[in-house]
Amino acid sequence: MAKVKKQPRPKAITPKGFRDYFGADVEERRAMLDAIAGVYHRYGFDALESSGVETVEALGKFLPDVDRPNDGVFAWQDEDDTWMALRYDLTAPLARVYAQHRNDLPTPYRRYAMGPVWRNEKPGPGRYRQFYQCDADTVGTASMAADAEICAMLSDALEEVGIPRGDYVVRINNRKVLNGVLEIMGVDEGDTRDAILRTIDKFDKVGEAGVRELLGKGRLDASGAYIDGVGLTDEQAEPVLRFLTSKGATTEETLDNLAGAVGDSIIGREGVDELRQIADLLSSQGYGPDRIDIDPSVVRGLGYYTGPVFEAELTFEILDEKGRPRQFGSVAGGGRYDDLVARFTGQQVPAVGVSIGVDRLLAALREKGRMGGTAQGPVVVTVMDRDRMADYQTMVAELRAAGIRAEVYLGNPKNFGNQMKYADKRQSPVAVIEGGDEKERGVVQLKDLILGAKIAESATLEEWKERPSQIEVSRADLVSEVRKMLASQDD
Repeated sequence: MAKVKKQPRPKAITPKGFRDYFGADVEERRAMLDAIAGVYHRYGFDALESSGVETVEALGKFLPDVDRPNDGVFAWQDEDDTWMALRYDLTAPLARVYAQHRNDLPTPYRRYAMGPVWRNEKPGPGRYRQFYQCDADTVGTASMAADAEICAMLSDALEEVGIPRGDYVVRINNRKVLNGVLEIMGVDEGDTRDAILRTIDKFDKVGEAGVRELLGKGRLDASGAYIDGVGLTDEQAEPVLRFLTSKGATTEETLDNLAGAVGDSIIGREGVDELRQIADLLSSQGYGPDRIDIDPSVVRGLGYYTGPVFEAELTFEILDEKGRPRQFGSVAGGGRYDDLVARFTGQQVPAVGVSIGVDRLLAALREKGRMGGTAQGPVVVTVMDRDRMADYQTMVAELRAAGIRAEVYLGNPKNFGNQMKYADKRQSPVAVIEGGDEKERGVVQLKDLILGAKIAESATLEEWKERPSQIEVSRADLVSEVRKMLASQDD
């Protein structure tokens, strides 16, 4: 009889482009999302949790601004041969939800959504195939008050999670203004227009001089490779450069410069007027250019949006991997997209929204020292006598009933040192100890593990005597004394 070949053991590895998140990471993300959700809720937005899976037909063109019609998503066919895919963002599902339930939803419909999205893209440093998004959108109104509200809400959300005023700015531009510039240039839909848009999108990387070269004959990049340009003359390229450099010393000056850049273009003037409305609405609520600013250099996403577009940028400096100072950069973006729902309904439905990059915002908070500490573990009730497990479970039940996170040690209790090592690994603040002697005398020992670690590092004998890391208390006072010890650790 042939010997049965053993199946190889599966490798315990994370799939490429994905990662695992443990205690502190998960807790910090949840706290941040709760804070943002509180701001959204305060603004009157309702929560929406849509399916993580959509039909490929409903998702439509995959990955806004990336023209890869059959790539970018994780897709499969179900038993009915219908193509399904994991959602790649939270906006495409919103369009489907609104089109499907529009007769039952209020108009305008204001919703926020938070959750993971998946993109079948090549992973890289800090770039994963699964990540969180945090969106808020208003569907069903063309009023610029909705755009202004989204920007104000984004500003409030950043401050709510711990980005202080002065460390961020929400910058606003308008696709219609760019359309006006292209109109007076005489550029129609086609390859030239697309090439100009791609070049504009590089403004933040190559600056005015670089864009001028790329709109013309071309330029040498940092690696020495020559990049062919669009082929415009200096005169033809001038309106684009005038648009990109319209930023003035005041909001009014910027708007006047933009009005000059669009000339007699009707769509361009409409875009400038929309920006003026947004600026006035924000000013009336106390949001000045120190927090929300009209800035023509915002060009990301202009190919996707149909009107105002905005981006939240963090302005403080960090050190890159080579120790060089640089600004942290963008953590959120959004704008007006009036064509998305029309795919389902055949009728244009105005909409505006914003998406916060959760992972980037968490990284920013860690850079500011607002997050990134070690998450505190539970109080650990040690087991000195395995036959008295009921006593220890009673203790932990009392602590939990008082709102204190607690657990009983469930490993092998034979070696007490292992129990203390476990408590240390769990980042436990307090250990509760009750042996047979303590039981008879009606007391318990409370070991302050946080203070104990500090004493082990640097405390003097006098400091140790003044505040011992282990105290004996009445069993009846267990909850109140644990609460006091926890409070002293926060001082």
